[in-house]
Amino acid sequence: MSKLIKKRITYVEQACDEIHGFKKFYDEFQEKIVLSGNSGSTLTNYGRKIAQISLYFGKLPEEVPEKEINHYLASLARKSTNPSLSTFKFMVYGLRYYFRMIGKNDKAIRLPHLKHERKLPVVLNHRECISLFKAGDMIKHRVLLSFIYSAGLRAQEAMRMKISDIDSGRMMIHIRQSKYNKDRYVPLSALMLQGLRRYIQVCKPVDYLFNGHEPGSQMSVRGMQWAMRQAVKKCKLQKRVSLHTLRHSYATHLLEFGMDIVTIKELLGHEKITTTMVYLHVAKPLRSNLFSPFDRLYGKD
Repeated sequence: MSKLIKKRITYVEQACDEIHGFKKFYDEFQEKIVLSGNSGSTLTNYGRKIAQISLYFGKLPEEVPEKEINHYLASLARKSTNPSLSTFKFMVYGLRYYFRMIGKNDKAIRLPHLKHERKLPVVLNHRECISLFKAGDMIKHRVLLSFIYSAGLRAQEAMRMKISDIDSGRMMIHIRQSKYNKDRYVPLSALMLQGLRRYIQVCKPVDYLFNGHEPGSQMSVRGMQWAMRQAVKKCKLQKRVSLHTLRHSYATHLLEFGMDIVTIKELLGHEKITTTMVYLHVAKPLRSNLFSPFDRLYGKD
């Protein structure tokens, strides 16, 4: 088995150097991802997992006996508290893609079936949102989290957002080539625009709205996640939340404020209405005559 990955060298880079045939596979893999129109995150996740398993066995997955691959997957599943939403999932999907790509569909079919759990998303209430948006020590982080929520953005969308995508004249935000390679527009909050102007005046970002360490570079998703974790810790939220929780909260709050589900689907950039309909199960009902029978037991109206 290969040595542990060296510091600052990615799994893919190490596999290209150490595993015979991996570089050729990865070059073809990159081409297929681009031609198929799949997202860059797909390439990153699948490619990294194939590199990991190749490094573990010291050879390409096709050269590893099926029994050994199953033992490896079983060990991943045992290490995870929720295998269907873990590295186990991406390893299985990555291997399926890999075997289909090299023409060995029979191996892809025999990989473990993944159970799709239907869990409702975690959503912040209004007070929690306000507390979170105030918690960041830096204006950049406060504006970042507020902006993601205000437009219902995915992390990758926030990372790629450019200053020129903020149209204050039309009060719209242009989200370019997101998931499914689609562009879309979402409304720009007037209050958010004030915060953005103050942030731009203070931090002077170049090109991208949220710069990384160097002017003109993108702030990484990892950096955004760190800002979220710090804010959550500071305002002592008890819910298990992530950056994507802001997008869930955006959709749920729009529904609670009376926006129709079809419009919300378009604002989120969902391909199917069924994806958006999950928020119908999360949103607080709008009817005013709802109550718990527990209160009536004790005479509280």
